[in-house]
Amino acid sequence: MAMSVFDEGIFLGRVRLAEGGHPRIVTVRDGQVVDITAKAAPTVRDICEMDDPVGYVRAAEGKAIAELGAVLDGNADGVTLLSPVDLQAVKASGVTFVVSLLERVIEEQAKGDAGRADQLRGEMLALIGEDLSQLVPGSDAAMAVKAKLIEKGVWSQYLEVGIGPDAEIFTKCQPMASVGHGADVGLHPISTWNNPEPEVALIVSSRGEIVGATLGNDVNLRDVEGRSALLLGKAKDNNASAALGPFIRLFDGDFSLESVKQMEVGLEVVGKDGFVLTGSSSMSQISRTPESLVAAALGTHHQYPDGLALYLGTMFAPVKDREGAGKGFTHKLGDLVTISTPALGALVNTVRLSTECAPWTYGPRALMGDLAKAGLL
Repeated sequence: MAMSVFDEGIFLGRVRLAEGGHPRIVTVRDGQVVDITAKAAPTVRDICEMDDPVGYVRAAEGKAIAELGAVLDGNADGVTLLSPVDLQAVKASGVTFVVSLLERVIEEQAKGDAGRADQLRGEMLALIGEDLSQLVPGSDAAMAVKAKLIEKGVWSQYLEVGIGPDAEIFTKCQPMASVGHGADVGLHPISTWNNPEPEVALIVSSRGEIVGATLGNDVNLRDVEGRSALLLGKAKDNNASAALGPFIRLFDGDFSLESVKQMEVGLEVVGKDGFVLTGSSSMSQISRTPESLVAAALGTHHQYPDGLALYLGTMFAPVKDREGAGKGFTHKLGDLVTISTPALGALVNTVRLSTECAPWTYGPRALMGDLAKAGLL
């Protein structure tokens, strides 16, 4: 990862020190991870709620605690990166790229059977064509496609949220349950067909202001969700199934929401079996604007007093065969997943069973208790 990426922007994150106690709020300066924890803003949530988060982080007094490269490589003595959000809700947007909509429909039609996916893919492409990228959700053209599919008897709930008027917004995990760069990510042990989802996540204040962005892995169980969309919680929200990081890049004069809209998000999966999967997701092809997704999540209809992190969805659904023709992709334990984009760096995680990842035991109550002990509240 180019160190210059972190020299160019204003970054915000969290680490845990070996000595224990509360997580430290950090930024990056001159290749160093710098502790800026203070009573004025003892949580990332507090900084993101400010009128000028960039100004605060830029001016905050701090102490260098480790070299950035060592922290990112997991070699910094006694310093561990955490998810860069704390008290914010963690939400996600579903089926936001029309070009990947086909895979969601295939999951549903296959009823969770990965072996049927290849055949169904061919049938669906013959019916609706390959290029849905020009469809605007809710538009007359989208409704015409909807009518055609209903006539053919293949209308789907995924098509409804993919090209219909309303976006899908769901809870990815509880506040403080997401994991950070270098951590294990978890698969529920019942799943035999699953995948990473490389995404950008927006950081949004309680006022609905988008203050920054980070990378995310919206770990997904395709077989579970394919059996029924009502199993979305089981497919999406398990121990260590939401990764964010490595840092939040705050919006300033050089980095903005327009920068996010032009990002190419890369994915690489390297298995212990020698299997390598690569791909990318182009934010320019998102079918619902990031602003509209934020508005669907937060407004007069729903408030988030501590703000939220919002995964924006992905156009990438891996289909490369891993264990034979027509069998498609699924994770194996030990897969190393790297999600990257030049402006945000790289988020790297190792795939485990959710039952074997570190249990989630440190929640908002524990954080408040530790901050109070440190005199930061």
